[in-house]
Amino acid sequence: MTKKKLVLIDGNSIAYRAFFALPLLNNDKGVHTNAIYGFTMILMKILEDEKPTHMLVAFDAGKTTFRHKTFQEYKGGRQKTPPELSEQFPFIRELLDAYQVSRYELVNYEADDIIGTLSKQAEVDGYEVKVISGDKDLTQLVTSKVTVDITKKGITDVDSYTPDFVMEKYGLTPNQIIDMKGLMGDTSDNIPGVPGVGEKTAIKLLKEFETLENVISSTDKVSGKKLKEKLEEFSDQALMSKQLATIDCEAPVEMTLSQLEYEGFNQEEVVRLFKELGFNSLLEKFGEEEATAEEVIEDISFETVSNLSDDILTDEAALYIEVLEESYHHADIIGFSIVNANGNYFIPTDIALESDAFKKWANDDTKKKIVYDGKKTTVALQWKGIALQGISFDILIAAYLLNPSETFDDVSSVARANGLTVVQSDESFYGKGAKRSIPSGKTLQEHIVRKGQALHLLKDTLDDQLEKNDQSALLYELEMPLALILAQMEATGVVVDVERLKEMGKNLAEKLQTLEEKIYEHAGEKFNINSPKQLGVILFEKLELPVIKKTKTGYSTSADVLEKLEDKHDIVREILHYRQLGKLQSTYIEGLLKVVHDDTHKIHTRFNQVLTTTGRLSSIDPNLQNIPIRLEEGRKIRQAFVPSKKDWVIFAADYSQIELRVLAHIAKDENLIEAFQQDLDIHTKTAMDVFHVEKDEVTSNMRRQAKAVNFGIVYGISDYGLSQSLGITRKEAGEFIKRYLESFVGVQDYMEDIVRDAREKGYVKTLLHRRRYIPEITSRNFNLRSFAERTAMNTPIQGSAADIIKKAMIDMAARLKQEKLQSKLLLQVHDELIFEAPKEEISILEKLVPEVMENAVELVVPLKVDYSYGDSWYDAK
Repeated sequence: MTKKKLVLIDGNSIAYRAFFALPLLNNDKGVHTNAIYGFTMILMKILEDEKPTHMLVAFDAGKTTFRHKTFQEYKGGRQKTPPELSEQFPFIRELLDAYQVSRYELVNYEADDIIGTLSKQAEVDGYEVKVISGDKDLTQLVTSKVTVDITKKGITDVDSYTPDFVMEKYGLTPNQIIDMKGLMGDTSDNIPGVPGVGEKTAIKLLKEFETLENVISSTDKVSGKKLKEKLEEFSDQALMSKQLATIDCEAPVEMTLSQLEYEGFNQEEVVRLFKELGFNSLLEKFGEEEATAEEVIEDISFETVSNLSDDILTDEAALYIEVLEESYHHADIIGFSIVNANGNYFIPTDIALESDAFKKWANDDTKKKIVYDGKKTTVALQWKGIALQGISFDILIAAYLLNPSETFDDVSSVARANGLTVVQSDESFYGKGAKRSIPSGKTLQEHIVRKGQALHLLKDTLDDQLEKNDQSALLYELEMPLALILAQMEATGVVVDVERLKEMGKNLAEKLQTLEEKIYEHAGEKFNINSPKQLGVILFEKLELPVIKKTKTGYSTSADVLEKLEDKHDIVREILHYRQLGKLQSTYIEGLLKVVHDDTHKIHTRFNQVLTTTGRLSSIDPNLQNIPIRLEEGRKIRQAFVPSKKDWVIFAADYSQIELRVLAHIAKDENLIEAFQQDLDIHTKTAMDVFHVEKDEVTSNMRRQAKAVNFGIVYGISDYGLSQSLGITRKEAGEFIKRYLESFVGVQDYMEDIVRDAREKGYVKTLLHRRRYIPEITSRNFNLRSFAERTAMNTPIQGSAADIIKKAMIDMAARLKQEKLQSKLLLQVHDELIFEAPKEEISILEKLVPEVMENAVELVVPLKVDYSYGDSWYDAK
């Protein structure tokens, strides 16, 4: 017969441990997940190590328990749970349900009482019991059958308390733990104990007298006059403290042991939840691929053509080009399809590319083409020497505008979202990973034609929806023109001085070598700095630095741990610098060198305009928006980005505080508007208003705090979040936020109004009618609802800023053409536009660029643009 084993988990305690042990993490929806992730790691480890037959996670039911009748101040003074953690509890409960682990809470009792009651019942019934908590109060439950694991710093490192371990650690029995608490009290629970009696004194007394009661009745035998007086004066308080610290093992728990049987988790639910939370590394543990096969129900007939007649190249048609993503910039086209009112046609690649009729049709802007991803289609043909004109509708962009939260991977995902099953997904058709292959013949041709047919069928549906949403202008006047500008920017590329990059790499290698030697000198020996295990031994055993966190494999040497130790030893600062330079070397120097195009000697980054929910652009291969600029060595990487011609320069222009200016406009806040209209430093102005001081009294620290609130307030920053970013107490941070909202009433009204508006409509929108749907705004799940409220506040701000810079790019391209300038737009990075220009055009750009960018849209406050130029991107900053 299988031995019965009950695992009891203190849910609140473990969630707290996980939250504070891990940095604040967010998934792609902005939901905080660090406590959920840490809790999941602990749960998975418990299931793997303990193999329980029965299991329960106990939670506290509320703030008030029966102990408050004894002592009203019990647990008084505890800081309010950070909202970033509170938001995660519903997901932790959902996680437990997916794992099919019982959970329970009991009004008027604590999780400890539930655990104590069930552990005693289980012990009597012959179970082996394991209790897991971060709270040492539970060690009083230890017996020969009950082991209590207390998590230490980190989330998976524990001390296992057995009777022997308790005796070894304290020289006491588990029962005496409550006597010890009675004497010394517990500041975390606001249990007073006897003033002046600490752990050492309490243990000494209990070794001599065994129980608290014996200590009190034998005070005449206690050595030390002062201690004796304290024990006599506070005897009632000590007895009350013992009572408060005693776990009730006879609580009215309605769950029976048989109800706690654990039979395994629901994999489908766990996988669903992990995907929602973005726990990709945990998903890999399941080693299961999702089924990707899908039924394609509509039949299709098509013609493979070698002669491109007028019946095919009509005035309006859907044009689809199948380009292998992996070879995008080499334009490895594997087939074309054209679908129009006359029929469905597959055109082999060589026929299309060698056909004068096709080239003429593609270049004719009176011939309207419905496409999927016009930018990619334009660039692919450009690499083949064909200039595509006349794109009349972009299915991908239209779908994205209608639902920016949806991920559209291919034509089939847009089709399915609109109720069409005319084409398989690329993943199911081609396979993925090692199984990926390209079929040949009719099978491939039909798949490509089906995509063209989907575009043909989708156009009117999507167009009608955009019209209904008042978003037609957003598609036709902003996003589609922008796609062509981005296509041109991608094709143009930016020159990279390869030799300079290599020189930087050489310099970094020398600095790394110097740092290595310094680190070895501090350590007193050579070791592998990149090995967390070896580094941990050096730091925490040899140099005896305080252990901040442990992991399953040993000491944690993560960046957040090292930052806390930076002032403890010079070696830590050197290691952090070594890691930063190492990342620059591998990710940016070596990474950039790998993507310099062999033929053009340029980097042709790809801009993605259908990825972010706010409308902001992103870039990949490489991500030029992510080059680190905090370190001087990182900033210097921009020295390698240079003009393509001699006597040309790089010209950079960026919006100053665009999001705060948008906020002033949308919120109609008088203080913000006044500050921007008078061209005051907004952070100084905020500090003046919040601290009630004059301009010359604003200190650099006041301005720093004001800046943090200015940029955080609309993103729903909490007192906890602000306290973390500024290194101040939560109370101070809370007071700061309160004073800010009192000073900027319009901002506070905006935040309340936009949340109410989102709740009524289900979405928020930007100045140019970009929408973001927020169904979670009415969720009963606190975490989802809180995230949705933050999203409602910040999306109109971020999204409008994105709209403005996109409009500026379109206006800028038109003006460069109108003025017949040679200058070219190369990159867009956040709020910055980067051009290359001949020196003789700089005087024109100095007037033209700010004029165009500052007038892209009209706000109640002026938009402001700063610019500079130089021989490289670095010099232009």
